[in-house]
Amino acid sequence: MTRATTVRAVLAAAVLLVSVFITLTMSPRLGLDLQGGTRMVLQAKDSATVEADRETTDRTLEVLRQRIDSLGVAEPVLTRSGEDRIIVELPDVQDPRQAAAVIGRTAQLSFHEVLGAAPPGTDTAPETGEKRLILPDEQGTQLDLGPARLSGAGVKDATAFFEAQQAAGWTVKLDFHKDAGKDWTKLTGEAACHPAGDERRRVAIVLDEKVISSPQVDPSVGCQAGLPSGGTQITGSFTAKEARDLALLIKGGALPVPVEIVEQRTVGPTLGAAAIDASAQAALIGAAATALFITFVYRLFGALAAVALAAYGVISYAALVGLGVTLTLPGLAGFVLAIGMAVDANVLVFERAREECQDRPTRSLRSALTTGFQKAFSAVADSNITTLLAAGLLFFLGSGPVKGFGVTLAIGVIASMFSALVIARALTEIAAGSRFVSDYRGVNGIARPGSVRTWLARKDPQLFRKPVQWLVISTVLVAVAVAGIVVRGVDLGVEFTGGRLVEYSTSRHVDVETARSTLADAGFGDAEITTAGDGDISVRTGKLDNDGEHALRTALATEGGETTKVRDELIGPSLGDELRRNALIALGVAVLVQLAYLAVRFRWTFAVGSVIAMVHDVIIVVGAFAWLGRPVDGIFLAALLTVIGYSVNDSVVVFDRVRELWAGNRKTPLATIARRAVLQTVPRTVNTGMGALFILVALAVLGGDSLADFALALLIGIVVGTWSSVFTAVPGALVLERTTTAPPPVPGKSSRRARAPRRDPLDNGARV
Repeated sequence: MTRATTVRAVLAAAVLLVSVFITLTMSPRLGLDLQGGTRMVLQAKDSATVEADRETTDRTLEVLRQRIDSLGVAEPVLTRSGEDRIIVELPDVQDPRQAAAVIGRTAQLSFHEVLGAAPPGTDTAPETGEKRLILPDEQGTQLDLGPARLSGAGVKDATAFFEAQQAAGWTVKLDFHKDAGKDWTKLTGEAACHPAGDERRRVAIVLDEKVISSPQVDPSVGCQAGLPSGGTQITGSFTAKEARDLALLIKGGALPVPVEIVEQRTVGPTLGAAAIDASAQAALIGAAATALFITFVYRLFGALAAVALAAYGVISYAALVGLGVTLTLPGLAGFVLAIGMAVDANVLVFERAREECQDRPTRSLRSALTTGFQKAFSAVADSNITTLLAAGLLFFLGSGPVKGFGVTLAIGVIASMFSALVIARALTEIAAGSRFVSDYRGVNGIARPGSVRTWLARKDPQLFRKPVQWLVISTVLVAVAVAGIVVRGVDLGVEFTGGRLVEYSTSRHVDVETARSTLADAGFGDAEITTAGDGDISVRTGKLDNDGEHALRTALATEGGETTKVRDELIGPSLGDELRRNALIALGVAVLVQLAYLAVRFRWTFAVGSVIAMVHDVIIVVGAFAWLGRPVDGIFLAALLTVIGYSVNDSVVVFDRVRELWAGNRKTPLATIARRAVLQTVPRTVNTGMGALFILVALAVLGGDSLADFALALLIGIVVGTWSSVFTAVPGALVLERTTTAPPPVPGKSSRRARAPRRDPLDNGARV
């Protein structure tokens, strides 16, 4: 065993030990879509400058944190998003009405002197003409209030309690800070200077421009003496819930500016548990099928790659847990998908090693394997970098769960490279050093050409004699997809259109027509009703607040019996427009970034050919969803950007081989080089695609409704991407080369040779 192999083995063992330790000692951080709960995105309604936005949002964040801590929610998460948005995650909160009522209130508390009862119709001071603060008290009497003498900032603590001795019922006790207590004593002392029963002897306590209590100062309090500075009590015939909510608002403090709920998602815990179970089953079955497949194709080395694949799963999971990444449903699907993609690097290496053994049958197995790793490295690096670019776009331009998918995908790519280039290489090099493995070619799995390579060598298809024909076929496919988009339309999800989507589970089966009729009678005639799997009812409406959702659920319960909310998504119209705009930006940036990277790494014609294939794949996937009537939402966007990464990945592998062959055969026409490159990389394309398909089919079948569309988009994308990398990207590059490169005269060539049969149209003697 060489020194390099020893270093790789030791490094692999160390990383695996750390990963196993993290896996056994730390628990994953689950997103709300996996553990159940409510997620809200709040946005400040008004702001002046960028600096003011940030400062105001930070103050608002602190006030909200105090309020939510007072609610008693276990492990809430509050983070700032941008300059004027705050993301609030409340685990296990299934009814967001109470949380929204407490979180969204501005809670501007103030204490005022009462100048007297206001005559009807007066709202200005006759002596100054200034606007007067006139508010009704608890009985409806209009009170003329003076300026605020004390604000909620002076309140140190607020507690709701039941006052039984004085029959006051539920009250809220306030404790003041020292300076505020002095102001309270002065305010009540001035009010005590007026006779008992006089309106001016009252002190008005105002919350958000509403008088919640306006008690008379007790007759025993002398003029200018005032009440003690320690605190006071607010009475007002409160219920227990009203008193507690009021205490929470006062204790939490006032929000600097009003906030608006622009996004709200509620997921039932049963849906999250089902998603985890489904993803786990899909991962086990898909990974087992993938491991069996590569073992069948590559024998012993395939089995060792399967061991490295298992190590990849442990390492990537430990990285997610150790870095504190929140696992969401799309992220979990990305983790499962990355298992299939992790096979790609091993397949690239093994196929290159097979070529070395085929070209030089007498060379040693270790030498062929080493050369395979060396020659496959550029393709592995380029293909993984393009996938990382897609993951980065998901993170920076996506939102919510899509960001989680981007992080999971990036970690999976890095872990897969470590698995293939370190763990799998160490295992295969150790095995290649065995005389038994080296001597018996049927055991090691790479010393003999595979069935796909043997069939291609026998048939030797002339793929690119007329490259324009392949482009015509691709154009027809794109035309069919565009027709679907125009004729059927794209069913944009709530995320992109705004509105509310609620999914309910009922104890009694309710068909769609009955549910539609019931909700129409209850005033929800514009609601779009569909079934959501397992008999669940999905309701999609326009603008619907939390009280309206409660009324909708109550109406549905009249026919369905016990009605449980499984999922609830609320997206404000402004946020929907922004998400739709960001989705288009993400796709545009993806195209430009991939084009720039490929132009740097390859010829510009190769880059344009790859981008043409990428756009071809995107249009076909969107068109397929239009024809099928499937929704296009944030999860679909994550799948689409992954398809972009996969499409470019395939094209990179082909063009990397074209670049390698062309560098050593400059006099050979490019069309011939391209044909050889495609035929040499087809085994890798087929085997990698099969590995990913096992995972995606398992997700589509076992993942349930929440993952079915995600898996379907990727299934279509991988099939179309495999086609386009060969029959769109390569012909496109060949046509560009032919139209932009003038063929120079070829000295010493006879006219007979120029008219040789079976000549490729691009075999015109052009030299590059």
